[in-house]
Amino acid sequence: MAITASLVKELREITGSGMMDCKKALTETNGDLEKAIEFLREKGLSAAAKKAGRIAAEGLTQVYVDEENGVSVIVEVNSETDFVAKNQEFQAFVNSVALQASKSSANDMDEFLAEKWIEDEAFTVKEALSQKVAVIGENLNIRRFKKLEKSQNGVFVSYIHAGGKVSVVVELISEKINDEVLEAGRNICMQIAAMSPQFIDRSEISEEFIEKEKEILKQQALNEGKAADIVEKMIIGRLNKNLKEMCLLDQEYVKDGDLTVAKYLENVSKEVGAKVTVGKFVRFETGEGIEKKEDDFAAEVNKAMGLN
Repeated sequence: MAITASLVKELREITGSGMMDCKKALTETNGDLEKAIEFLREKGLSAAAKKAGRIAAEGLTQVYVDEENGVSVIVEVNSETDFVAKNQEFQAFVNSVALQASKSSANDMDEFLAEKWIEDEAFTVKEALSQKVAVIGENLNIRRFKKLEKSQNGVFVSYIHAGGKVSVVVELISEKINDEVLEAGRNICMQIAAMSPQFIDRSEISEEFIEKEKEILKQQALNEGKAADIVEKMIIGRLNKNLKEMCLLDQEYVKDGDLTVAKYLENVSKEVGAKVTVGKFVRFETGEGIEKKEDDFAAEVNKAMGLN
């Protein structure tokens, strides 16, 4: 398979690795993007794992909860600079995108952009975005959205950190919904914002995912020069540590290090008099997975003056 510049660019954006490392990884894996990501992780060349959670682009995330219709959405809209992200007009646009997403039936971003704009059906969402680009004077991008539907006995709780740099929505399920449950929801949201879990618990993790993690950890250990006869024992310990960090309920509860999140929810359940569980959650962080361009101001000035 031909290794195109666009494919190299996509791998760089996902992993944060250097251009030549990405090209080599794609060459070694015959252009298979997923295998190339694994290749970079095994070689210790993926910056994504080392810089997890780093904000690599500007803009905002936002949550909109429609209790009446049992729907919650979380969106991310990017801008070129943090200055624009603080602009009230941009913030209002992000709020409108969240409202649009709550009413949307789109299955992907192309369908979403083709929908009629909720504030003026003479335009599509894409056309409304283009208009906003013209007004604000920066390139803007509606990057993603996730729509959740409430389960029976569920309640949505949301948390927005640092003015929209991180947004979380979590659904708690309980036969009793009261102030204690809502407070627990806020605490769980803050846990998710701080600790970035990928799963609720290990039951959500496929055997395929676990086997793939084992292979990556095994290759990492071998690359470190570990003896083959002890590698198998090592990867079990490392895997369990990784899974504990990935699974919300296994994580150490940030507000009380003596508890796991699962134990915290057990305590809440006793106080409420009904079992309280996590139904689902989504966490968006502005710019995660996007390589941020670092501008050299002096170089830009020299280039403009023809000195380079």
